Formats: sequence, structure tokens, C-alpha cells
Amino acid sequence: MQNQTNTPSAEKPFDKFFKTILYAVFIGVFLVPMAKAQTVYQLNSGWKCAPVSEVKADGNTLSQASSSTQNWLPATVPGTVLTSLLNNKKVPDPFYGMNNEHIKDIYNTGRDYYTYWFVKDFEEAAPTGGHQVYLNFRGINYSAEIYLNGKKVNPKTHVGMFLRESYNITSLLNKNGKNRLAVLVYPPDPVGNPNGGQGGDGRIAKGVGLQYTAGWDWIVPMRDRNTGIWDKVTIEKTGEINLKNPHIITVVPGVRNVAGMQQPAIVKASAELENPTNHAVKGVLQYVLDGNTVSKPVTLQPNKTTEVSLQDFSLKNPKLWWPNGYGPQNLYNLKMSFTVNGTVSDQENVSVGVRQISSEWNAETHSRQININGQKVFIKGGNWIISDAMLRFSDARYDAEVRFHRDMNLNLIRVWGGALVERPEFYAACDKYGLLVFQDFWISGDANGKWQDPAKADDQWTRRKYPDDHALYLKSVADQIKLVRNHASLAIWCGGNEITPPEDILLAVRDTIMPKLDGTRWFVDYSNSDKMSLNTLGGNGDGPYGIQPLSAFWEERTYPFNSEIGSVGVGDYESLQRFIPEKNLIAPKYNPETKKSTVDSVWDYHKYIAYDAFIEPYGKVKDAEDFAAKAQLVNYDQYRALMEGFSSHMWSWYTGTIIWKTQNPWTAMRGQMYDYYLDPNACLYGLHNGSEPLHAMYNPVTGMVSVVNNTFETKRDLMLTVKTIGMNGEEGLITQVFGEVQPSSVKGFLPVKTVVERRAQSKGVFLCLQIFDKNKNKLSENIYWIKDALGNYSGLQQMARSQLQTSAQKLSNGKIEVTLSNPAKAPLAFFNRLSLVDASTRKRVLPVFYDDNYVSVLPGETKKVTIENASKTSNLQLAVSGWNLAEQFINLK
Repeated sequence: MQNQTNTPSAEKPFDKFFKTILYAVFIGVFLVPMAKAQTVYQLNSGWKCAPVSEVKADGNTLSQASSSTQNWLPATVPGTVLTSLLNNKKVPDPFYGMNNEHIKDIYNTGRDYYTYWFVKDFEEAAPTGGHQVYLNFRGINYSAEIYLNGKKVNPKTHVGMFLRESYNITSLLNKNGKNRLAVLVYPPDPVGNPNGGQGGDGRIAKGVGLQYTAGWDWIVPMRDRNTGIWDKVTIEKTGEINLKNPHIITVVPGVRNVAGMQQPAIVKASAELENPTNHAVKGVLQYVLDGNTVSKPVTLQPNKTTEVSLQDFSLKNPKLWWPNGYGPQNLYNLKMSFTVNGTVSDQENVSVGVRQISSEWNAETHSRQININGQKVFIKGGNWIISDAMLRFSDARYDAEVRFHRDMNLNLIRVWGGALVERPEFYAACDKYGLLVFQDFWISGDANGKWQDPAKADDQWTRRKYPDDHALYLKSVADQIKLVRNHASLAIWCGGNEITPPEDILLAVRDTIMPKLDGTRWFVDYSNSDKMSLNTLGGNGDGPYGIQPLSAFWEERTYPFNSEIGSVGVGDYESLQRFIPEKNLIAPKYNPETKKSTVDSVWDYHKYIAYDAFIEPYGKVKDAEDFAAKAQLVNYDQYRALMEGFSSHMWSWYTGTIIWKTQNPWTAMRGQMYDYYLDPNACLYGLHNGSEPLHAMYNPVTGMVSVVNNTFETKRDLMLTVKTIGMNGEEGLITQVFGEVQPSSVKGFLPVKTVVERRAQSKGVFLCLQIFDKNKNKLSENIYWIKDALGNYSGLQQMARSQLQTSAQKLSNGKIEVTLSNPAKAPLAFFNRLSLVDASTRKRVLPVFYDDNYVSVLPGETKKVTIENASKTSNLQLAVSGWNLAEQFINLK
């Protein structure tokens, strides 16, 4: 076992350097999204900005109310310079068409072009009675000078994108309560040449910040490299003592079951208490959890920050937190406070999921496996870059995106190393929906020297030393650990993407910083490390990345804990219309002789990855709309097969897999289950099907029908039904059999390849696998479409018109229930897309959540789909269209 959730290991001796790094970290107040000081509010409106080249005054002058900002632009904070320019219509939308080519790149303009002043007027009276006021920045990219009311706030220039800053501004506030804040923000240095390489010429990695902003094979460059006050700015008011960085650890010993009474869990708690006054302060640190109070009297010395640990607490019969698909995501609200003479000086609310994470080496797969509360969990994950490439984050968008991952029936999200340590709001959504998080730090094999690359400005030896400032990197790591460590969903820390950081950084993080500041999670040196997934096949240890024959997922053994394997992800026609000009909506053309596709320039700019011959069996493509429709069939099949193939070798070949990738932070055309605008495509629902906890599946190589049970319970008295459906709706039963499947396992039942291929020979056939319980309740249904003997879907191309009958009813809980009924003796109603639309425009409203989609309904059967509308549109209709059903619009009852 490695890195069980228990008491952090004893602190190892620090040398002077590492002590300096750890204790120099400025501490902010936002440990978790729910965290609130005694009074805290955001400075998120009313900002103005101007380029430094147009401003003659200095910071001392600008930060006084008498200095005019009349001609300045309204600024977006949190946000980037480019976001402010876009919102003021000074640049076109870089995510549409080729617009990004019409925006000046910082590499060509020089850094001054995107160096900006940001100014904000706010009201806050100078406190009395020993109360304190703090100005907190959760993220500035990249360096900054800060002024308030004519005085410099930061004694040293702020440097580093991933470093919170907290300034005590009590003495700087004006007595009349009217204040002006001025911040001069400088871009990263160097900014890197966006020459088409992964991370451009690589020099963007010399700093401690985002690497993708110089471009990658799935994104174009961000022209300002995301310069700006990109994360929250807050004013925090406390009493004399500021409570910071609470740290909550839960210990859940033994192997736990989801249901029933639980043995106690141990809760360990600590916090940092800052006394900025010139006198000692006596008080009580305490927390309240589930009606229980744990407290400790403390005397805090003047002008000092002290870490205080409370006594361990035994939580009786805890409600445990489980990953998605295995159990509920129970969360407790822990209220921690520091009181002086009975008055709260400061307080924090921490959302606590009681769980224990551990890992162990699986000797059969030669890879590491994850255990939650003592139970092994087969990892089904998706790679995540960032919610928005221009850093336009919101709680609602985070919630929607993570919910989509829950709906994919995944249990893990990996945050890729060329981006950031994700924000607490992301982690809160993962806590809510049960998505474990595999969090990389800011290193990539591409930019940091793993491979030879003629696009790079520096050689491998030089790039291997990136970033330039190792002390800043370590300081930033320590700070970001404190930012998110309390989240139940955080499962794995990772040193870098496909390569470790330089050795002095790696050893400091792994052996010193991590044990001191967390010590409860598995730390893997890099994302495809042999300590995680033993590479005996050669190559890089992850991939492949292109579209694959469905058989490959079943019969070709890949890496035992594959951190990146992925494929296509083009949306349907309505999705494409959102970002591709009409003149460029031209279908790719496949040449069977060269076995390559030619595509329109806008498609290529948006990183289209070819489907090549995989569309051809569905018939000749007519136009872009027809191509996008047929691509959805390929999408569904590809991702269903991917997860089915890995699941079929669970614990024998694999302990998990992580798809590259499941979301896009801009309008790209590859590796996505939903588009940038939060419109899901068929990838999501193929994955939803193939990843369901109890699932019957068909091996296209051997013809074996098997059932996978991704739960902790034995599933008994299951009726497995296997049948074919002809193109005219005729049913042919192959077999039905009662059986059971053990927990966290896969069981083969019988091969049916011969009969399926015989029935498919002429026109192809549908193969339907169903699981019923002993009371005849349908638990799972999986419908495949099988090619004819020539490898084509000839029967699909000749299907009779669907007779599907659809109704939609609003429910009392605000959701919508759709009933899809297919008459007996009718053809199968195949691959029906449901869309909630604005009744006036008949365009989709977004985001909307469907508990299933791209639904097929057997003759004589009915299916129900539940829809939840998260958009603000109320004048709604339901659009339904399928492979053999022309689009219909249904009024809601």
C-alpha cells in the first residue's frame, strides 16, 4: 500500500532553502468554494483598464481618486486583457472561424502591447478596535505592481501565475471609506513563439504558468498569453486574528461497504492563525462538525503566523463519500472559527467528504490501482485541459462540465499539466458529482525537453531545466496544494505531463513539500510513469490518439493504466454552425486510394482529426450536414467500444484508462464529448452506455457476450437476453439465461458470433443485449448495429421510415419527461437525438442535461428520457430527429 490517508508522515528536516520556500508563501482565504471569512466580498465589477503605452501617470498617482480614468475601457475582472478587449468589441471572437488570425500576437507586438493598468474604486472604511482588512488576489498572470490610495501595496513585484497574494491594507484605507486600487499587470516573459509546435517554440515553459497559450495540436495560441487579473480579487475583514488554510484529513480504516452502519472515522484538523498586531492574543480555535464541537485554547504571539492542530475526533457512523457509480457523495459542512472573548474573529466553512484514498501495485496488470474506503475502483477517466482557454470561469460552467462527466459514467478527471491546478469551484463540482481528480503540476514532455523537436528554440538539455525560477515553482506548488487539498475528490498529485520536473523540483515536492502540506494522497512522478503503469510495449507509454477499429479496443493490449487514449469528437451540424462560417461548411473528402482526407481550411484551423474510411460504410456523404450526422454514429460506436474493451480486461490487463480528451476549452473539432458551447454529441452517450456500472457487451472479435459489474455488490438473478432485430423490425431471440456477476468483475456468458454474422450477412442486423432483474425490471439495454458481409451498413441505408411516437411533459420538479413509443411490427426507431429548443428560433438551448440521448427504441417498446434544463429559456419545444425519422417539434404538455 502507498500513501494511505492517515496522519501525515513526520516532518523531515528542512534545509534553509526549503524552509524559506514553504514559509514565504502568502496565504489567501479561499481554501474551498464555501470558505468565507467573517466578511468577504469580491471586487468583480466596475473595473477599468488601459494599455500602459497610453498612460503617463505612475501607480501612486493613478491610485488616487483625483486621477481621471474617463477614457479607459470597462475591464473584465476576473479576466484577461483579451477578454476585456473582446467584451469591448476591440477584437473579433477568436473562437469563430479564422478570427484569431486577425488578432495581434504578443510575440510580434512585444510585451508592452498587452501590458495593462487595471483600476477599481471601492468603498471600505478604515476599521477600528483592532479589526483587520485584507486585499486578496487568487491569481495574476504574470507579474504585477499594486497600489492603493497613492501608496505601493506590494513591497516586491508579484511574480507567478499560480501564486495567491494576501495584503493587509488596514493602514492604507481612507478614513472616508472611498478607495482606489490600481494594478499594473505585465505578461509572461518570455511569451514564446507560436510557431505551430506543441507549446510553440517551448519558451513559454520558462515561466511558471500556462503552456498551452502558445498553441498545441488541439488549440491555437491565445494572443495575449492570458495576461491579466485572471482569478478572484476579494476584500476580507476579520477581527484581530485571521484564520487561514484550514486543513481537514479524514481517516477511514478497513474495507467499507456502501450501505449499513459504519465504524467510526477519524477527523484531523489544523489551521494557520495570523496575528498581525503588536500584542499577544488569547482565544479559542474550534470547529463544529455534525453537531460535535472540537476546540483548543491558544495564545498567539504578535506579528506571527502559527499553525495549530486540534485533537483528533472520532466521528460515529459517518456518512461516507464515494466515487460516481459506487455510492453517494455525502458531504459535511465543517465550521471552523477563532474566537476572542466569545466573539468570532474569523471563520471558515469547509465542505468535507469523509473518505480514505489509497493505492497499491497490482501484480497481474503491472500497474497501480486506486482504492476508496478500502474498495478497489476501476478507473474510467477523462482528460481535462481547462474550462475556458481565455479563463472565463464560472461556477455554473464548472458545474455543467463536471456533471457531463458524471453523465458519461466516468469516475475520474485528469487535469492536464500544460494548464493549471484547477480552481476550488471545479473541485466543488467534482466533490458534488463524485469525480476523482488526477491533478498534474505545470510540466509537459513537449515543452520541457523530453523529445527532440525542431520547432523548439532551445535544445533538450536547456529545456530540461525549465522553468527558470525553481524557487518560484516550489513556492507556487506549496500555495496551490493548500488551495485545494481539503477536497474529497482530489485523489492523485502528479509531477508533470509525460515527464518529471527537474530533479531538484521533483525531490522537493515529493519528499518535502507534499508530506508536510498534504501527505494523504498518491503522488506519481509523471503521468505515464512506470511506477503507475509499467511500459513493456515501448513507445511513450500512452496513446494511441487517432480513430481505431472497434476490434482494437478488445484485442490489442495497451498500457495497463493508460493516462491518454483518445480519438475523434466532431459535433453535429448545429454545433458546427456556431463557429464555422457557412461558406466553410464543406464536408471532408476521403480518398480511398491515398486513404487520407482533405478538409476545408477552417476545419483544419480548428484542429479537425480525420474520420477517414470510418464514415464510408454508412453511404456516400452528401454534404457537411450529412457528414456530421454520420459522424455521430462513429462517435457513439468509438467511445462505447473504447470503454467496453478496457472493461473487458479489468484487473487482468488494466487497472484503469483515461480518455484523451473529454472536453475542449475552445471550438476545436477533436477529443470532446460536448462542444465549447456545452452541447453534447454522441460521444458522450456512447460513453454513457459503455461505462454504465452494470453493462452487457459484445466482443466483435470473439463474439463473446459478457457482463461487467462495476459495483461493490454481487449481482444475482440477472436475466441476460440476447436477440437480433432485422431492418424491418423482425426479432430473433438467440438466448436468454439467468446468471450472477461478482463485484468489480467481468463475466463471459456465451459466444454468439456465428449466428450474428449469419443474420447480418445480407443487410446487417441490430444486436440487442438486455439485463433484467428477477422482477423483470430492465436494468440495462445495449443495441449494436452490425455490418453486412461486405463491411457496409447497407441495411441502414435502406431502412423504412420510423413510426416513433413522442410526447413531452413538464414534471412538478421542473424537469421534463419524454416518452418515446415505437409500435409493434414497426422498424426499429434508430438513433434518435432529443434536443430542447427555443420555440421561437428552434435553436437548441444550452446547457441541457439528458439522462440518455441518441436513443433507439425497439418495436413494441417504450422508453422514457428525463431532461433537465439549466438554460434561462422558458419558451421551449422538444426537437426529435433520428436516422430514420425526419425532425419533429413537440410541444411540452
